[in-house]
Amino acid sequence: MRHRELDRKNNFYVITGGPGAGKTTLLNALGARGFNIIPEDARKIIKQQTDMNGEGLPWKNARYFTHLMLEASVRSYEAIQDRSEAIHFFDRGIPDTLCYADMIGLGISAEMDRTAKKCPYNSIIFMLPPWPEIYQTDEERKQSWEEAVFTYTKMKETYIKYGYELVEVPKDEIENRVRFVIDKIRL
Repeated sequence: MRHRELDRKNNFYVITGGPGAGKTTLLNALGARGFNIIPEDARKIIKQQTDMNGEGLPWKNARYFTHLMLEASVRSYEAIQDRSEAIHFFDRGIPDTLCYADMIGLGISAEMDRTAKKCPYNSIIFMLPPWPEIYQTDEERKQSWEEAVFTYTKMKETYIKYGYELVEVPKDEIENRVRFVIDKIRL
C-alpha cells in the first residue's frame, strides 16, 4: 500500500542497507556538513543490554530486542516530528525493524504495520549496497557477509512494500557519497 505524498515527512530521510555498508560513515560526514543526524537505535540497545547483561539482545531474546528497537525508533521519530523544517537523516528507519522481525520469523504484526504507516519518511530512501571491501564485524555487528547481503535484499523488499522509492548510493569515496545524497535531496 502506497502512502499519499501529503502524509510524508519530506524532511525526514532514511539511510539504510545491510550491515557494514558505510551508513555510519556517511551519516557522520553529513552531520559534519551541518545536517541533523538521528543515530541508529539497534547498536545503542545492544550496547545498553550488553552492559547490563540484559535479555534484549538478538542472540538472547530476539523478540524482546525487536520490541526495544521498535519503541526506540518511534521515540526517535516522535522526538523531532514537530521541529523545524530542517533536514534530518535517520540511520535506519522504522521499516528496518519490521524487516528484522520478518527475517527472524516473528513476522510483521498489525500493530507494527500501523506504526510504520503512522511514521512516514520522505519517499526517497537511500540504500547503501553491500560492499565487501569495507565490511567488518565487531562486538555489536556479528552477521556474516552472506547475512549482510541477505539483509540488504530484504530491506529493499520491505521499503518497496511500504511505498518508498529506493535510491542506491554508489560505492565510492565518502565525499562523493555525501555529494550524491545532497544532490538527490536538492532535486
